[in-house]
Amino acid sequence: MSPLDLLPDFIREHYEVHEWRHACAVLYQDFSPEWADILSVLSDFRLCRSHIAKGGGNKSSVATALDTGFFARGWQEKAFNTQIVVDTEAIDSPTHKVDCYKNKVAVEIEWNNKDPFFDRDLNNFRLLFELRTVSVGIIITRCDELQEVFNDLARGKSYGMATTHMSKLLPKLEGGGGGGCPILVFGIKKSLYRPDL
Repeated sequence: MSPLDLLPDFIREHYEVHEWRHACAVLYQDFSPEWADILSVLSDFRLCRSHIAKGGGNKSSVATALDTGFFARGWQEKAFNTQIVVDTEAIDSPTHKVDCYKNKVAVEIEWNNKDPFFDRDLNNFRLLFELRTVSVGIIITRCDELQEVFNDLARGKSYGMATTHMSKLLPKLEGGGGGGCPILVFGIKKSLYRPDL
């Protein structure tokens, strides 16, 4: 049985899914309430025309819609106060805030940021995993095939090759960017697009 067989048919049909270091099995076995939340949020999500048509800003409509689903289930945005202590001297070593966090499971939503944000997320997962604060990291992004939708809506230039999408993430993931942290990646497919919403 493939680890991805643990995913419902809907998720496998509407998301491109990749895992690193048995993330599906870890979530399924050790974090079943969080696993249920993730599957529920992803099953409820639809990519609306209004998500794409709206211009830029601090946070995309897609990230806001997904965040809302997680927050309604008790997840929260989380910053970690970390330090390195040498002898008795403590040096602050802050990490980046995680978009959605619950019980050692961290979710980052990268819809249309610059692709170095993937490096930041993977490095953050690696560090927090080593500090035993995160057991599994999850990244939700977009599949490359959505470029056709963006082009049809005359928004293609806003979603360029230097922004966050699956083909920018996979080489970083497969190159070990997340270290030993189990990581699960979901790419939003064109089949989730609803042109009338």
